[in-house]
Amino acid sequence: MLATLPTVPGKRERTKIENRHTILEAARRVFAELGYGATTVRDIVRATPLASGTFYNYFKSKEEIFQAIQDESALRIRPRLREERARAESIETFISGTFRTFFEYVESDQHSFRAIRRHSDAMRVRMDTPEMIAGFEELREDLEAAVARGMLPPVDTDYLMAAFVGVAFEIAERMLRRDDANPASAAEFATALLLGGVHNLPHRAGNGTNGAADVSIDPPLEGGVD
Repeated sequence: MLATLPTVPGKRERTKIENRHTILEAARRVFAELGYGATTVRDIVRATPLASGTFYNYFKSKEEIFQAIQDESALRIRPRLREERARAESIETFISGTFRTFFEYVESDQHSFRAIRRHSDAMRVRMDTPEMIAGFEELREDLEAAVARGMLPPVDTDYLMAAFVGVAFEIAERMLRRDDANPASAAEFATALLLGGVHNLPHRAGNGTNGAADVSIDPPLEGGVD
């Protein structure tokens, strides 16, 4: 039985792929430079060699291309984060591996991150993109699995997920403002910050993620956290 050969895109299809990539790369640069609010579709088109009408063959608006940038970034980093968390053998490696992988990705793809983070108002509006939401849900699921394995105490994983995301994005932004962006140093700081707090979080009474009733607070660990 003959193996099925992969389909090679035709010239028209290759042109469509190249044009979309060109527009996305231009949008990343322009959003990073001007910010989401100040950027117009005309600004993005001017940063490409394409005709103005070509943009609308691929995206309906600047909102749609902004979402595409976020979703593509999420699709690239999500598998790496899940793989790192899956092989963690302790809460320390779970947290540090998550932060280190994220900060290394941010440092290597600064245009995408700056495009997303330039102006926090746009960031809050567009945190609901499908791939971003899926990434947050994967983190929450991995935290739930860590609780089930006894790696984490039975804390509110919904709040902990939000803390992970907030710390990661804010420290990543500060890291990129430095002349010597250092993912390892940023991960070390974020890990110490979150790990020191995890051991003092109130424990859930049940198995839900609300943690709304009957919580208890363990006494601080003897000698603190190294």
